Amino acid sequence: MTDNPTLIACQQAIAAWQQAFNQQDAAGCAAQYHPDCRMQAAPFGEFTGREAIQAFWQGIIDQGFADVDYTEVQWQPEGDDGYLLSAKWTMNKAFGVVHREHWQLQQDGRALLVSDHFEVLGER
Repeated sequence: MTDNPTLIACQQAIAAWQQAFNQQDAAGCAAQYHPDCRMQAAPFGEFTGREAIQAFWQGIIDQGFADVDYTEVQWQPEGDDGYLLSAKWTMNKAFGVVHREHWQLQQDGRALLVSDHFEVLGER
């Protein structure tokens, strides 16, 4: 673990997203995104804003996807107020890669996703 407050906030935010997803809470997932976030979800397309992102995650949850886990997580500093996350991920029915999640510290001290680019590589 680190004592870097920005990195800690980013790590807490991804943990909150993962917990929300694993509790089948699409609104909780969407709450981790900045209101203007652009999410590229290959091969599904691009989704902009919390409402569209929440609808995407709800659709994934409704199809029975659950139990997301991250491996090979890497954090790279991005500017003075954020980090880029890259990782591999698995779910009960799929696996893939996070190419680039940009987590940025907000004025309230929380980190939010300001951009997200991930890809489904296959089914399980």
